[in-house]
Amino acid sequence: MENALPPTEELVVLDRELGLLEARRAQLLARRAWLLTAVRQPPPAPFTPYTGAFGAGQAPRAPQDASPRGAQNVLLALGGVLLTVAAIAFTLVSWGHLGIGGRSAVLGAVTALALAAPVLLLRRGLVSTAESVAAPGLALTVLDAYALHRVALPGTDPLAYAAIGSAVLAVLWAAYGLGLGRLRIPLPAALITAQFPFVLWALAAGSGPLTFTCALAATAALDVAVALWGAGRAVRPFAYAGAWLTGAGALLGAGVLSMAAGSPADALRPGVLLVAVAALALAAARRVPAPHAVAPSAAAGLAALAAVGGVARPAAGDAWAVPVYVLCAVVLAAVVRASLPRPVAAGLAGASGAVLAAGVLWALPPVAAGLLGPAAQTERVWSGAPAGVREALFSGLSWPWTAAAPLVLLTVAAVSAAAAAAARRPASPGHTWRAPAACAALVLVWAATHAIPAALGFGYPAAVTLHLFLTAASLVLAVRPGPAGTATAPRVPHAPLASTALACALASALSVSLLSLAAQAATLTVLGVLTALFGAAAVFAGGPVTPPVCAAAAVVYATGLTGAATAALTLAPHQAAWAVLAVPAAAAALAARVRGHAAALPLEIAGAAAALLAIGLAAGHAPALALVLALCGVIAAGTAVRADRRPVGYAAVVFFVLAVWVRLGASDVVTPEAYTLPVTVPALAVGVLRRRRDAEASSWTAYGPGLAATLLPSLIAAWGDQHWLRPLLLGATALALTLTGARHRLQALLVLGAAVLALVALHELAPYVAQVVGALPRWLPPALAGLLLLAVGATYEQRLRDARRLRDTLGRMR
Repeated sequence: MENALPPTEELVVLDRELGLLEARRAQLLARRAWLLTAVRQPPPAPFTPYTGAFGAGQAPRAPQDASPRGAQNVLLALGGVLLTVAAIAFTLVSWGHLGIGGRSAVLGAVTALALAAPVLLLRRGLVSTAESVAAPGLALTVLDAYALHRVALPGTDPLAYAAIGSAVLAVLWAAYGLGLGRLRIPLPAALITAQFPFVLWALAAGSGPLTFTCALAATAALDVAVALWGAGRAVRPFAYAGAWLTGAGALLGAGVLSMAAGSPADALRPGVLLVAVAALALAAARRVPAPHAVAPSAAAGLAALAAVGGVARPAAGDAWAVPVYVLCAVVLAAVVRASLPRPVAAGLAGASGAVLAAGVLWALPPVAAGLLGPAAQTERVWSGAPAGVREALFSGLSWPWTAAAPLVLLTVAAVSAAAAAAARRPASPGHTWRAPAACAALVLVWAATHAIPAALGFGYPAAVTLHLFLTAASLVLAVRPGPAGTATAPRVPHAPLASTALACALASALSVSLLSLAAQAATLTVLGVLTALFGAAAVFAGGPVTPPVCAAAAVVYATGLTGAATAALTLAPHQAAWAVLAVPAAAAALAARVRGHAAALPLEIAGAAAALLAIGLAAGHAPALALVLALCGVIAAGTAVRADRRPVGYAAVVFFVLAVWVRLGASDVVTPEAYTLPVTVPALAVGVLRRRRDAEASSWTAYGPGLAATLLPSLIAAWGDQHWLRPLLLGATALALTLTGARHRLQALLVLGAAVLALVALHELAPYVAQVVGALPRWLPPALAGLLLLAVGATYEQRLRDARRLRDTLGRMR
């Protein structure tokens, strides 16, 4: 069979037609399945119209928009609102046209009717209607009280009258609500009104803050009594809310008065009030359900602590006020017995913990100053050791804190340690928080020790020595294995404690290293000691976290020690870079010795960072930078010898190439081949190795990057070069690449070589072609172009087949 198309194109056309047929077949099958489903479905049921009461059909019931109960409530609410609006309008508009008797008669009659109507309504079972009528009646009693004051008692003090009136109204409403037990509004309204008599009486009496606080406490006692023994479930939420609001006000007010007292005698009266509040809260905690007893017992604990601490504080002085309250909290935590109900004990312990946490917050500023203050030494490095550590932390400023802060931290740390020890008992429910308590104790002891030098005014050498010992002690705790567990006492999870100790050690090391910048000898000593400490910790520590972190820290401090030593020798930065390179070299050698250890990889990473620092130091001196880059390449090549670090060899090649480039640039070499050949030769060597290992690898991947690195810059230089040597060498090289690619069927060599050879030939022949074109008649070039087009058009199909054959030939190459 003769075909107009080549076999490959005809196969493509046949595949396309078959795909269209398959798509059409799938579409027809889907339509057929839908039609079969539609045919098999039963017909819809006929519609049966409604034929009335005597017909067989039944009319559908219309949906109801609202239930009768909801409609009733809406109507009753609207009626109550309208009655209240009418009463207010009558009072404001028509009240002035009536006399004293008329006014009293109208208000009395309306109030009596409004309060008597719910009785009759309740007898008929109309509870909602009774509620709607009773609400305006209660509001009218307020108007009656106001009218009585304006008409009969105009000279009475308004606050005193309001206190008495609110008390009378609360009693009357409570009696009304208890008499009509089915009404839900009167009792809550009576309780809300009962919140004002004591407070208004205190304001009317013109007494001081203590009396006002006593009034709040009395109101809170009333609310607690109603909440515990009051009748009706509707009133108890209001009683609980009122008890919390007024009780909190009484606690805060009495606490402020106790803290502001200048003597123990002055603090005694608010202390008695705080004790009363504590007794009230504790009594409530003993009678409420267990889930709700924690909060009132915590309030009782806070009130007791404020009372005792407020009496003892004036004798201790303002500087030791916080330690007094902390000591009271410790005593409270110690006297809490297991015989108490668990919620009550939890609340009292929570109150103690809150005061201890507040004490810790108060003691944190001096700790932060001691930890972060040494950062100021970065602005005056090696300016001379100060007389005391405070001068090193705050130059020209006085120390604003007392020595009580470390004592507070140590006290809270002792409490945390005791809690962690108590959790070791088998019957103790605190196994889950044993590790957090131990970590908190460790952090608090560390913080207190860190604040002691500045708080006590240590000298500079003593402070630096203490901080070094603190770092060493923290590292010992981080390295120490955890205690083994027993059958009765489970083993403490040591990982949190070790991680906490490690974090403390790192913070102390950073702080003391900054603090040592004041003096040269201190800097060298501290950095040397820190290097030894973290190196030893990396060797002896276990676990997945401590060895890597300590190894990296040891490299960092070793780098700092090397830099400080070179600075002490007054070496130039590029000379210091050579010394710093000793650190990554040692790190690489040590990592090779401990391969497989958890610290091996962090050693190498930290060493790489030190090498980058050395490169940065030598950046200003080109010859030294070339040497540093070459040494980095040597270190990377030595690391790449290991089987598990083969990829580091690429970094070694990059370092060597950069070293060559920098050296050439320093020697003012401008020939591009001098920069590109050091890249091309290793790249081609790597490509040859890869082709030997994988014969199916593409020549573009193996040889393309290396060849392009030299051919393209050389081609650009050849086009601008006026001499003949570079084009000749580049053309010869391109011809050799083309022949090699054709011989070994390597696409990259053939394409790159042919392209470069054509461009070089074009560059070299361009002047002669221009001369020939200039000597020819002007009509000849268009004529030659036309003949060329005619020849191509006449043999178009043959040329097209040749192009396809060339494409297929290139496609089969690697």
